[in-house]
Amino acid sequence: MKVRHTSPARLGLLVISLLWLVVALPLSVSAAPYAAFVMDARSGEVLHARNADTRLHPASLTKMMTLYVAFQAIENGEITLDTTVKISANAAAEQPSKLGLRSGQRIKFRYLIRAAAVKSANDAATAIGEILEGSEAAFARRMTRTAKSLGMSKTTFKNAHGLTEKGHLSTARDMSTLGRHLLYDYPDYYNLFSRKSTDAGVKTVPNTNRRLLSNYRGADGIKTGYTRAAGFNLVASAERGQERIIATVFGGRSTATRNARVAELLDMGFKRAPSRVALRKPTKPAYGGSRASAKTIRVVGAVKKSLRPKARALRPETAPVLVSLKDDVRQALVEAQVNGASNGQVTRASTAAVLSSPKPAARPKALLLASLTQPKPEPSVKPKQQVVTRVSTSGGQHWGINIGLYPNRYKAERVLLKTALAEMNALDGARRSVTERKTGYDANFVGLSRERADLACRRLAARNVQCFMIGPSS
Repeated sequence: MKVRHTSPARLGLLVISLLWLVVALPLSVSAAPYAAFVMDARSGEVLHARNADTRLHPASLTKMMTLYVAFQAIENGEITLDTTVKISANAAAEQPSKLGLRSGQRIKFRYLIRAAAVKSANDAATAIGEILEGSEAAFARRMTRTAKSLGMSKTTFKNAHGLTEKGHLSTARDMSTLGRHLLYDYPDYYNLFSRKSTDAGVKTVPNTNRRLLSNYRGADGIKTGYTRAAGFNLVASAERGQERIIATVFGGRSTATRNARVAELLDMGFKRAPSRVALRKPTKPAYGGSRASAKTIRVVGAVKKSLRPKARALRPETAPVLVSLKDDVRQALVEAQVNGASNGQVTRASTAAVLSSPKPAARPKALLLASLTQPKPEPSVKPKQQVVTRVSTSGGQHWGINIGLYPNRYKAERVLLKTALAEMNALDGARRSVTERKTGYDANFVGLSRERADLACRRLAARNVQCFMIGPSS
């Protein structure tokens, strides 16, 4: 009887065919849907789109919104980079990728941001959400509200990290829009996304996007993502000369093929984009932090009902210091006369009164007694100063308004001065106060009654000036 022998080559081919039928074919059939989007970041012009509005699983691209909300919260004083966060059991139990945080562990907020941006750590993302909103579910609702304010109309978030969850969906177009806002709304934080590694407090972590950052000229971000349902996702940005392109891919088959496709899309973008184009930055949305709204009142129109907010406590060590801004006063008064001549807001008499009165009015007895009882700083320590450019005659009136946070004291003083001249009636008797904070300088008018603070905010809102009422300490 003849025995038929199978050659090793034929046997190997048979094994490969079986593996393809059993493994590769099912995976290719069930692969995540593909979508792509390319835009000129400078103008927002669409250069390429394919399935760009199909709602798909974003995976860890979700953390772009987690970080956007975190940056927004820092900017508006809701939290600081050095705030210590206690890790919950829920955050510590998140699935990888993770930083490895333990329940009860304490870590600074800045390290959670770094870990979420660079390592794409799910435990860090959840901890960010919980410290800002109390629970991840509440934070996800805030993320969705923020997305709508950015124009991301087809995006809904259910968690802070991006692990697959029913209803947690976005689009290639929406994620590109978010990437553009990160770039232009928070340029001081954007450098996080280009770091190939970073110190995350407990250890140094590598960037999940380091291959593209290393291999594509001009690439400086932004975020990778992967789950089985989503496939391999990436929002990438690159700059060459005066041109900047953002490209997004959903549903890549592997890290290598996804990166290759993104590189092709970026190349396409640089070829199609004009060398020179007017920069049109996206409009930054109004702040909508839920915890901040419990402390202050945002006035966007006529006030129907004013709740009593909590005031920012003044530091006991800050001593009011009178400063001279005569030249700035003169220049601002001239500007105010030009702008307000038609409605009689600034007169020659008021100009002369301001310029000829460098000596402030006497401090009321109540305020004088309070200043005498304040603890004085040690002679060797230079205290941080709160700059007061006008002494208040408001007596026991303890309400105020905030008109913004500015990068330096000079800008804050200038804005206060111009605002005071533009609304001399509503702000008469108010004290212009610049308070230094870690994130900048607060421009406040203090020493108002509640009714006058309300009126002033409504008048400023009519001028499209953002305004917060600041109430007395509770």
